[in-house]
Amino acid sequence: MATSSAATVEEYLAELPEERRAVVSAVRDVVRRNLPDGFEERMNWGMISYEVPLERYPETYNGQPLGYLALAAQKNNYALYLVCASQDPAIEALLRDEFARAGRKPDLGKSCLRFKRLEDLPLEGIGRVVAATTVDEFIARHEAGRAQAK
Repeated sequence: MATSSAATVEEYLAELPEERRAVVSAVRDVVRRNLPDGFEERMNWGMISYEVPLERYPETYNGQPLGYLALAAQKNNYALYLVCASQDPAIEALLRDEFARAGRKPDLGKSCLRFKRLEDLPLEGIGRVVAATTVDEFIARHEAGRAQAK
C-alpha cells in the first residue's frame, strides 16, 4: 500500500485488505495497551501515528506533533517506526534483547522496524518497548537532541 490519505485510523484500517488489516490491528492493539498516558493516536504522514499532542508540546520545528511511533502497512512489508528506540540506546538495546529472547533478529533501520508477518514480532516485547518511555522522558530526549544539534 502506498501512503494513505485516510483521515482517521478507522478509514485507514478499512482500506486495507482483510489479512493486512488483521496484522496491523494486532500490532495496534499491543501498542494501545502499552502506550503511556499522554500520547495520542491519530493519522499523520499517511500512517497510524502516536504523538505528543501540540497542546502538550507546541514548540516543534515543523509545526507537527512529536512522533513517538507509527505503524503502517507498506507495499512489501509492514513497518513500525520506533522513534523512542532511535532516541535512546537503552530502548534500542531493550528492543534487540526482546528479539533475541524470541530467537529472532530484527530488520531494523534507524527507527524503522520492518516485518513481513505478525509472527516475525515478539509482541509482548514490543509492548515493553512501547511502555518504556513516558511523555516527559520523550520530550526531554527530544530537547536534549535539539540542544546537541545546535
